[in-house]
Amino acid sequence: MLAIFFISLVVMMFLGVPIAVSLGLSTVLGVMMHETLPLEIIPQRIFVSINSFPLMAIPFFILAGNLMGAGGISKRLVNFASSLVGHFTGGLAMVAIVTSMFFASISGSGAATTAAIGSILIPAMVAKGYRVEYAAANQAVAGALGIIIPPSIALILYGVAAEVSIGDLFVAGIIPGLVITFSLLVSAFIIAKRRGYVGEEKQSFPDVMKAFKEALLALLMPVIVLGGIYSGIFTPTEASVIAVVYSFIIGFVVYREISVQQLIETLKNSAISSSIIMIVIGTAGLFGFYLGITGVPDMVYNSISSVITNKYTFLIVVNIILFVAGMFLEGGAAILIFVPLLFGTAMNLGVDPVHFGIIMVCNLAVGLITPPVGIDLFVVSQLTNLSIVRIAKAVVPLVLVFMFAVLIITFVPALSTWLPSLLK
Repeated sequence: MLAIFFISLVVMMFLGVPIAVSLGLSTVLGVMMHETLPLEIIPQRIFVSINSFPLMAIPFFILAGNLMGAGGISKRLVNFASSLVGHFTGGLAMVAIVTSMFFASISGSGAATTAAIGSILIPAMVAKGYRVEYAAANQAVAGALGIIIPPSIALILYGVAAEVSIGDLFVAGIIPGLVITFSLLVSAFIIAKRRGYVGEEKQSFPDVMKAFKEALLALLMPVIVLGGIYSGIFTPTEASVIAVVYSFIIGFVVYREISVQQLIETLKNSAISSSIIMIVIGTAGLFGFYLGITGVPDMVYNSISSVITNKYTFLIVVNIILFVAGMFLEGGAAILIFVPLLFGTAMNLGVDPVHFGIIMVCNLAVGLITPPVGIDLFVVSQLTNLSIVRIAKAVVPLVLVFMFAVLIITFVPALSTWLPSLLK
């Protein structure tokens, strides 16, 4: 029964059937073959999976990020990042990385970060003599920070699936996000040195302060969100609503760069994105329920524990599994599939649940920049009219740098756990 269940899932995914449909149909097939489970359990479990107060944060954070993107925030963040690092060797590549880090703290999405910043900086990099393949690859990798730095939709999904504090996960993502950002900055500097990519003219301190003031309202949003959560003023879900109101006021009232037509379009796009994610969550919840009923997590634990007794060896195996899974699965779906399978084993081996969540999300961030399903690659492909193959070749050294940073995060748990423990 389980063999047919898993084979049907794998076959449908390789045939290109949408992940939500694949999870749903394979689980329906499994329920039909089960001796005691009635078919009525299917709609019930789908409803239970999405009937969660913390999940309400997802559509609101998506809307907040889209409002910020439409409200002229991107160019202000670019100007501020340029004033900070634009004068270094490879300055524009660094600007793309730093700006993506800033925008990631607003959008919570890798693809949104890549599109918003890439549309501005990739043409600017090419105009300054950067190879278009490298400009695209650099932006794609920088955009992957979008699912690591809070508020991250991927961290919300993990928190709900594993029943871990979303506030702790948000704070835990800050230092790993900075570690990856620094690693990418170093790689940009080295590549620029070798290829002769010079920096921009260094800006004066008054110019830096002017750029900072223009970007301040955007930079305040993550401070308000995280500060409000950890001060106990509001929950992560309530914080997402605050973020929407704040984004609307900044873009529509203060900067006045969002027209009524843009607002309608933003609401529509946010609704579509949220609907897709919620459908995946519903069918993935059904999938996880079926795995639990049939005892698959226990089978996985018994199989792994018979071979692996050391948590660090287990984490190496997890990194490999998630790296491969990220190449074929969208990050949110991968989290909802693998948390039921791996979380129990991780806890039994003594892995901190917050640290494990950061490991999962960081590994799946790599999936955003690896073919065949790396969504960031498709975004920059559309922005540059380059083939995925050309961009994938240029992205290889940057993926290696990203993976090295992920390994550091994996084997130094304090990078993920220190800040949440400090703030408690």
